[in-house]
Amino acid sequence: MPSIHDLATWEPLLRLLWAGNAESLAAPGGHVAGRIGRAGWSVPLPPRFPPPGRALQVEDMQDEFDAVERVQNALADDGADGISFVAEISPNGRTVLSLLTTGPAVEAGLGAYPGSLLLVENAVPEPWRRLPEPLPAAAASSADLALLERTLRERIPGATGATDAEIAAVEARLGVALPDELEVLYRVTRGRWEDWGDDRAAARSVSEAVGCELFPLDELYIADAPSRFCPWRFAAMEAVVTPPDAAVQGLVGSPGWIAFGDTGGGDRVAIDLTPGPRGHLGQIIVLDHEQSIGADLLADSLTDLVVNRRRDWYSGRRRDEPPVVARVNIRSLTSVQAAAHPQLEVLSIGVWESEPLGLAPVIGLPRLRTLTAYPGTLADPLEIAKLTGLEFLELGPEEWRVLLDAGAVPRGLSAAAIVVHGDRHPIPVVGIANELLALWDRPPITQTILEGDLGPVA
Repeated sequence: MPSIHDLATWEPLLRLLWAGNAESLAAPGGHVAGRIGRAGWSVPLPPRFPPPGRALQVEDMQDEFDAVERVQNALADDGADGISFVAEISPNGRTVLSLLTTGPAVEAGLGAYPGSLLLVENAVPEPWRRLPEPLPAAAASSADLALLERTLRERIPGATGATDAEIAAVEARLGVALPDELEVLYRVTRGRWEDWGDDRAAARSVSEAVGCELFPLDELYIADAPSRFCPWRFAAMEAVVTPPDAAVQGLVGSPGWIAFGDTGGGDRVAIDLTPGPRGHLGQIIVLDHEQSIGADLLADSLTDLVVNRRRDWYSGRRRDEPPVVARVNIRSLTSVQAAAHPQLEVLSIGVWESEPLGLAPVIGLPRLRTLTAYPGTLADPLEIAKLTGLEFLELGPEEWRVLLDAGAVPRGLSAAAIVVHGDRHPIPVVGIANELLALWDRPPITQTILEGDLGPVA
């Protein structure tokens, strides 16, 4: 099997790309780019359409599957997870293939473009560093250990409960004692499907009895911030906000959130030992898998969840509003001045159809840590140098070029990103990324160039 750095590995895919993009490749600066990983791929091939009267079949795309699999096998042999590529193919078949390999300092991006650049090793965005506020809280009046146990035993007779040793083992692993209600639950059933043998109906009755898909005791985990991964460019746009009337603190995660189940749709169910100002100790919350921050209240207590069969938790997509997160664009705030506020943490400047904007209104704001700006929206990118508290900055290539040439890239950054729109050639973007990585002495994106001749079109 040829290696990942052998043109023969890529030849079947390159021929498909040439055939599918012949016109654009023949134009000045023409190129195709994408990414192939061990578990998926993104390549610019035209959509396939089945013959009239039937659905698209695997065999309709077999040539693409085979070509991609050839590259994936080479990745596996090389021990690599993925690789990006940029190909320039002339009308006579002359080919220049650039292979781009990212190291630990670059997150995955779209196609061949780099994702966020991790300028400081192990740094995480500010919301992921936030711990819960130590707010006084009492258990809900609905918490009733005897009622909880009685109800569970009535609904799931014959269940195998956890032993003292099993409870002690999970507490040692988690580093925290199980709340009384959670301990009662697992002493009734330890949640292992194998305890029910082939009786799948009996196993499913556990979920119906508890109100969620119960994790086995040894799969309980602390739903802290590190357990809720989010790429830097999205995580930096979040903000921790807990209104005074909130039942749940608006955190990414908490050492007091013990996840013990799932809604069946990928949303985690947890018991909350660090509730919000209006919450109760031991309340049941849901961590929406489509959100990166915050949680919703499901029940006042585990007893309430089980006895009253609480199921309604979804409160809709959480929206950050000024002053903490501000978005200036053609459909939101209409000026940087309107976004300026002492509490401002995140400023996003999006699509803009008027004169470029100045940053003077937000210079000196004490909490501003994230700035993202759509290419061409800033009147003077050098004003960014006056935003001394930034930890994340996302700009277009031209704006980064201005800062790099002036030696004005803010050195307090922990991460950065290059936003690209349109079919821009990835190699110059990779060059800018490597200049930024070099300022922090971080591992660069490596480029391997392969040249060859595909010959005439088949």
